[in-house]
Amino acid sequence: MQINRLTQQIQFIIEIDKLKQILRQTLLTDSSRQENSAEHSWHITVMAIVLAEYAPAGTDILRAIKMLLIHDLVEIDAGDTFCYDLQGNLSKAEKEAEAAKRLFGLLPVDQQTELHSLWEEFELQQTPTAHFAAALDRIQPLLHNQQTQGGTWRIHGIFREQVMRRVAPVEVGAPELWSFVQQLIDDCVAAGYLQANSGVEVG
Repeated sequence: MQINRLTQQIQFIIEIDKLKQILRQTLLTDSSRQENSAEHSWHITVMAIVLAEYAPAGTDILRAIKMLLIHDLVEIDAGDTFCYDLQGNLSKAEKEAEAAKRLFGLLPVDQQTELHSLWEEFELQQTPTAHFAAALDRIQPLLHNQQTQGGTWRIHGIFREQVMRRVAPVEVGAPELWSFVQQLIDDCVAAGYLQANSGVEVG
């Protein structure tokens, strides 16, 4: 056993426990509290297993699972930036890149390289696997908002056009689920969970 290697691995394992402390805007489906980022990562990873049959050709499901498990670890340092916070998203990429460098840097070089590569692939969105992972990352909070009768949308006054822009990656990442997503959003507007379009173009 390589003691130094194990020490690095254990240090990383302990460090990532902090993800459980990062709260997201999304409410649990029973509306009792906000979910944390670790719960979100677990949920979309299980989604990847259950919804694997809807992945586009060329998707590596095991790689997608790994990607989804680690893609939000950067929030330990960078925090969770609300997807509709235009100002906060201006500095998001830079903060998360620094976080990735520090966090994955805790690992032995081979594992550091692998996990950082997975994280970058998710961020760059240039492969079928990354597209599928991103699609699930968009669908999960959509389901939560539907289950909580508008949840985060109501709290922040979100419009349909903003949600449509947010879930757009589903059309490429899981095209077979795109009509389901569109119908769900239409149903939420009809039910009063989500405001109809504001008439103002969202940047």
